[in-house]
Amino acid sequence: MNVFYHLPGLFEFYDLYKAFLPLFREHREYFYEWCEIGSIYGAPSDCLWGGGRVGFGDAEPGEVAALMKKYCISARLTFSNSLLREEHLADKKCNALCALFEKNGEAPSGIIVHSDLLLDYIRAKYPGFYFVSSTTKVLTDFDQFEKELNRDDFRYVVPDFRLNKQFAKLNALTAAQKQKVEFLCNECCWFGCHERKKCYENVSLKNLGETQDDHVCASPNAGRGYRFSDAMKNPGFIGIEDIQNVYAPQGFRHFKIEGRSLGSALILEFLLYYMTKPEYQLQVREEIYLDSALDLF
Repeated sequence: MNVFYHLPGLFEFYDLYKAFLPLFREHREYFYEWCEIGSIYGAPSDCLWGGGRVGFGDAEPGEVAALMKKYCISARLTFSNSLLREEHLADKKCNALCALFEKNGEAPSGIIVHSDLLLDYIRAKYPGFYFVSSTTKVLTDFDQFEKELNRDDFRYVVPDFRLNKQFAKLNALTAAQKQKVEFLCNECCWFGCHERKKCYENVSLKNLGETQDDHVCASPNAGRGYRFSDAMKNPGFIGIEDIQNVYAPQGFRHFKIEGRSLGSALILEFLLYYMTKPEYQLQVREEIYLDSALDLF
């Protein structure tokens, strides 16, 4: 059974995907036969409806849409701002993005959403999208998570990473519910964090232009920044062997890789680890690194 990865940086890492996607299509033997790209998600810089991370994507939206259409990949707009008000719905930039991506080739486009206000607005005005319930809701209570799965509004639901290993409850889900679960694989956030929702709300305020202050992270390792080696030690980490031997056999097919705020060199390491056969990782790395159009750091 194939599994689907949902990759970060639709606008943020356009140049990387412009080099990677031809490689993925033309040299499929380099990559695991059982994995596919389910979507690429992100938001441009200064995106009022954005959330999760403060966007820095500066790729031209038309070029991004054309790349996704060419390779028949679902584009997901990350509109997970949790603090939107009625007056924000008229934002011209975000509405223009919806108009551009709503019908963009054979692969349907999606919206990652937190606010029900925004969900209702987009569903009424741009009915061509499917919706993903954002991990910014911080669904750490399994009963709440299951209720979210049962909502017809969402094609996928991303639980908080601290539910990733609750196997007894996860395996008790119905087959239809399992098809809607999209696990966040490589979170580096402190497993004991009690302020994750506040952190996301701080990002929402920044995207609305209502604060410039950073959330002060209470993690013991906050000063280290994101390190994949640290993420691998996180109790919620889902590695490639977990996907192959634990999750996929139980009927889970969707896995989200985080990293919109990281550098493209680290995103490449995620693509190598999760998608590329070990014996071909050097070839893929060389092909990408030797692309003179890329600035990987």
